[in-house]
Amino acid sequence: MNLELRHLRVVCAIAETGSVTKAASALGLAQPALTAQLQRIERTLGGPLFDRDRRGARPTALGELVLARARVLLPAMKGLQDEAARLAGAGDTPPCYRFGGVNSPILGRLVHRLAAEQPPAQITTYASWSVDELAQLVAGGRLDFALAGVCGDAIPSAGFGLSWQEVAVDPVLVLLPETHPLAAQDEVRLADLRHEQWVAAPGDGCFADCFAAACARAGFTPRKVYETDIRGCVDLVDAGVAVALCQATFRPVSGLVTRQLAGTPLRWRLLLGWHPDSPAAQGAELVLETAKAAYVDSLAPHPAYLAWLPRNPGFGVRQPTGVRPG
Repeated sequence: MNLELRHLRVVCAIAETGSVTKAASALGLAQPALTAQLQRIERTLGGPLFDRDRRGARPTALGELVLARARVLLPAMKGLQDEAARLAGAGDTPPCYRFGGVNSPILGRLVHRLAAEQPPAQITTYASWSVDELAQLVAGGRLDFALAGVCGDAIPSAGFGLSWQEVAVDPVLVLLPETHPLAAQDEVRLADLRHEQWVAAPGDGCFADCFAAACARAGFTPRKVYETDIRGCVDLVDAGVAVALCQATFRPVSGLVTRQLAGTPLRWRLLLGWHPDSPAAQGAELVLETAKAAYVDSLAPHPAYLAWLPRNPGFGVRQPTGVRPG
């Protein structure tokens, strides 16, 4: 059997989902058919590509080698196909934007702007709590752009070869019930929240460590931290069970308030990532500028934060510092 691009897509799908069963579902195939196909691929390549057990499928050394090559070849082939289509007279093909987002507060506004400015554009979105998953999908050519947030000056993993550019940087705020004793203050000291329970959305970055370090600097260790989706976070705060950390552009919720943390102990940077060798890279600057405009749009419901930004020029949309590989 000759190895084909579709076989590389199968290998990437198994690695991205961590399971043959999940990969079969994502590819629209029956699980036995995908298993048989994987076995043929492994025979062609001379060895197993994955170690499989009840916990899922993990790439072997040979599998990692194949994945590394596939993540270069698949975007390159897509680029070749796109360029060939243009040369063949298909230059009027509508632009296509495939976005992935990790709890992004601007994704909806970014899609709205692109759709308004380019009505024929084909736009799709994909949500994940994992920056690494989105980076892997972009590197594998299944997404064009990833919108992700990182704590402070951190950058996402360098293992996927993506370029990351800053959209904006915000202070991390605290979300409280409007009946909370500290809700009457414009600014809250982190130390004054030492007796609270906390709730946060899941993620695979360093934010939990950064939060623990900020609490340590404030002289305490945080009590119980619940982990749930955004709706669950809002419900727990609204019930008075916990308080939450949130982005400055968090959509206002009736009965809840956001307050600045004194001294801005935590910062959150919103990044846009793409693969520099992908066809999407040609339109990355346009998408980046549109993302920045979408961020500015997201500030409208937050007059207090809008008034705060001019006094703190290190936040909001800043002067570009160049694309950083990640």
